[in-house]
Parts: sequence; structure tokens; C-alpha cells
Amino acid sequence: MNSLITHTDFQSKTQKQINIFLDLLLPRLCLSCKIKLSTNEQIVCSKCLSEFCIVENNELESEYEKKFSKDKLIDEFKAAFIFKEGSTIQNLIHSLKYEQKFLAGIFLGRLIAKIWFDEIIKWNADLIVPVPLHRLKKSERGYNQSDFIVKGLSKELNIPFKSRLIKRIRHTATQTHLNLIERKENVKNAFKVARKNEISGKRIIIVDDVVTTGSTVSECALVLREAGAEKIFALFAAMAHN
Repeated sequence: MNSLITHTDFQSKTQKQINIFLDLLLPRLCLSCKIKLSTNEQIVCSKCLSEFCIVENNELESEYEKKFSKDKLIDEFKAAFIFKEGSTIQNLIHSLKYEQKFLAGIFLGRLIAKIWFDEIIKWNADLIVPVPLHRLKKSERGYNQSDFIVKGLSKELNIPFKSRLIKRIRHTATQTHLNLIERKENVKNAFKVARKNEISGKRIIIVDDVVTTGSTVSECALVLREAGAEKIFALFAAMAHN
């Protein structure tokens, strides 16, 4: 189904005034199609925003069975959009990860929260944490893209976030061209909990940009379980079919 999210869901009078001022200095461009944004538009134009394909509940249920039901590490998960090559969501995530467009991450976090707000609130979560990058990868890129998605989520949901509760202690190869078995092996023992006292008895949401097999977030969930987390949920900006 098409996206039901519009720019009016986020636009405020103050934000509109800021946009008018910014456009006088330097026109803002859509991060997907690169056309000039109107004062009512943010990050992407209305046409590109309408092309986001929201994940249906029945798809999520089916994917949960494939990705998470066997290990029983993730209690529930939600993804906002279907990830397709050449799509607006791919362009937005790419601009966040490789072009330092940090506002794209915050925008995505707010979109996820708007779409699944009622369901997420029922989780009664205590904390939101991003899937961490290894220090070498973070040093190379300069930041963790998931931190910004988490900031957008936290703002909309009023749930605190902590970026350093999980550490990636082993540098892993990219998961892009690996199959399910290879992905699981690639991230095995790659994470550890930094502060167990902040996790014990907590209900925690783990956040990443895209879920394909779920191997990475499941490995994060494993160390959180071992540290005493009560419940673990997962949120993603997009879901790729594997």
C-alpha cells in the first residue's frame, strides 16, 4: 500500500518559517529526486514521499516467522517501508549513510514512529538503542547512521535512547552478499553489553536502518538477553526480502 504519511504530519509554523529562511540562503533539494523543495516539504518532496511503500501487518507477521520466531530472541518487530533497489527509501538511507545527511535519519525515525505509534507504545519500552558500528567502521564513516534514526524515534515516542549500551567488539565483513548461514556466522560473538546494570529487567527496542535476514539484530538481542533484558523489540526503517 502507498504511504499515508504527509509533510503536514511534521510541519509546524516555526518549521515553515525556518524553511522559508533557509530557502533564501540556499534552496533545499529533495534527497531522492533532487528537485527544489517547497516551504511545506522536508527532506523529500511530496511526490517521492508518496512513493514510500509501507509494510503491511501480514507481511510483518510472515517475516517474523522467517527471521525471529525460531531463536525467540526478538519478541516483536516492525519495519516501516519495503526496501527496493532504486526506490526513494534506498536513496534516503544512502544519503544518510554515505552523504552525512543526518536530518534524513531523524526524519526516518519520526516516520517509523508515526506509522507504528500505537503498536510501539504497547511495548512499554524503557530504552531505545541503535545497532552499533565497530570503532574502525565508525571512524571511517565518522558516525553511526542508526544513531540519527534513534533520535527521531525518541523524539516522537518520548522514550530515552542510549547509544553505547551495546558495543561491536569484532570487525565484520559487509553482510550484503552473504547468505543466511554466512550472515549468522559473520556476526557471531560480534557484540557485547557495555553496562549490564542499565539493561537488567528493562524492555529494550533495538534499531537499525534495514533488515534482511535479521542476523545482526538477533545477535544484539542475544547479548541483551544474557545481560538480563526482560523484553526485546526491533524497529527498522525498511525491510528487504531475502
